[in-house]
Amino acid sequence: MLTLTHRYRIYPDSALEQQLIEWMEICRGAFNYALREIKDWCDSRKCPIDRCSLEKEYIISSELKFPGEIQQLNNLPKAKKEFPKLSEVPSQVLQQAIKQLHRGWEYFQERGFGFPRFKKYGQFKSLLFPQFKENPVTNLHIKLPKIGAIP
Repeated sequence: MLTLTHRYRIYPDSALEQQLIEWMEICRGAFNYALREIKDWCDSRKCPIDRCSLEKEYIISSELKFPGEIQQLNNLPKAKKEFPKLSEVPSQVLQQAIKQLHRGWEYFQERGFGFPRFKKYGQFKSLLFPQFKENPVTNLHIKLPKIGAIP
């Protein structure tokens, strides 16, 4: 099977640019939330339970499993009901943000250093649309879901 990947530079008008920036911020929030779940899980397992400080250490049930990629992806529909702002972004774009975090986590596991970091405002600079029903490129425009044609 041959997989083709294309990278496009788009030139949106100011209204579309603001919408795309807002989408990136929503994806950044989902990324940071998922990273916080992983970090809390890791912090809860740093010290023996009989010597942990209740004020400084996270105490999470020992039966709670690691918040893996599949679990976090399955929690996205529930989160959309709780946070309607997430529904503004196409679901596959949100899923790709979570997958990006877990790729970084796997890379950290292999190397032993380079724990994934929280993204600050403006550090989430791209959106990944993994699939389309039909070819989105027409002449000098690309047709994105929930937006339309962008030069």
